[in-house]
Amino acid sequence: MIQHYLEQFNVFTTEEITEILSLFEIRKVQKHDFFIREGERCREIAFITSGLFRSYYVSDTGTETTYCFRFEQEFLAAYSSFITGKGSLENMQALSAASLYVIQKSAIDTYLSEKPNWIRFLKIIAEQQYIELEQRVFQLQKDSALKRYRALLDHQPEYIRDIPLQHLASYLGITQRHLSRIRKEIMF
Repeated sequence: MIQHYLEQFNVFTTEEITEILSLFEIRKVQKHDFFIREGERCREIAFITSGLFRSYYVSDTGTETTYCFRFEQEFLAAYSSFITGKGSLENMQALSAASLYVIQKSAIDTYLSEKPNWIRFLKIIAEQQYIELEQRVFQLQKDSALKRYRALLDHQPEYIRDIPLQHLASYLGITQRHLSRIRKEIMF
């Protein structure tokens, strides 16, 4: 699965992909386990081969706000912590049992100095993350909750049933009650 993902970018040779894959370790994660907690330093990146994660932060008042979901065939990391080496501002928690391919930052750093194609690949990933973040900001600022919910249904319909309502409502920036009204409206 990760091999196919890497191949689609047309950046790496077959030999480089084999080398890269040897740097990853497989990790199983149980539902409710954390990939990273607030305050920890992110020293690894994971590729999700199965499962679902949410990223959230906790306000000063103790309110959890879900701002991101990560699905199969996506990378998972507290990127700002990974880049800066500072403690994470977010929590990343499994919403289902999951399987990950995990690579350590030290392995990436070593590989970066030896393989220029890795730099090209990371640039592409960083650009994709920026575009995703920009789309999320625009979505929150200009789209209705109904439109945001429909977009999630269009892109990840198989996961909607696995996301607890309180996390889904938080992600959409609405109350659970409002989400229930939206779901009823869509069903009819």
